[in-house]
Amino acid sequence: MHFWEGHMKISIQLLLLLFAFGSHSLLAAGDVEAGKAKSAPCAACHGVDGNSVNPEWPKLAGQGAPYIVEQLKLYKDGTRPNPLMSPQAAGLSEQDMLDLAAFYASQTTTPGAADPELVALGEAIYRGGIIDKAVTACSACHGPSGKGNVPAKFPKLSGQHAAYTKSRLEAYRAIDPTMEKTYPAAAIMVSVTERLTDHEIEALAQYIQGLHD
Repeated sequence: MHFWEGHMKISIQLLLLLFAFGSHSLLAAGDVEAGKAKSAPCAACHGVDGNSVNPEWPKLAGQGAPYIVEQLKLYKDGTRPNPLMSPQAAGLSEQDMLDLAAFYASQTTTPGAADPELVALGEAIYRGGIIDKAVTACSACHGPSGKGNVPAKFPKLSGQHAAYTKSRLEAYRAIDPTMEKTYPAAAIMVSVTERLTDHEIEALAQYIQGLHD
């Protein structure tokens, strides 16, 4: 086993253990109706029900609540800087985050469609990885149907806009692996995306867009 493979498996196992507890309490602690009211400013980009119209902005509908809370905290503390999201998260309290997460988690993701010319390659990578490049299958963390892993805070991917997924995969590919010190989950994605070509990323993004859970 190569060092990076063992390191990544250990990282995944640690994340699963660290996040396996408390995810249900996060869901319970957030109030859906309060979150709906608080989501008004978010609707401009993410849609009133969490299904964004602009493919450059992610769909939040159906996303795991613990993952949403974690990302809002990362935006707020600067670990995940973003010119649009950082200012929005700056004024949120933890209860605001819990309520927003509960609301979006309760919504249903609108289905998407994949480019038929890229489906075969995207599916092959998503489900089986790329052995020659030591690229791990996406389904290992995000599930066969892209539902994600709520306890581990691995996000739901199915139905996500291809344009957004592509931009995130490209961003991970450009990140320094040492970012693991501040955001451990990022290191997992860096280790996968750094071996992917532009064409492979596009195929993955298209396949994910057409996934239905």
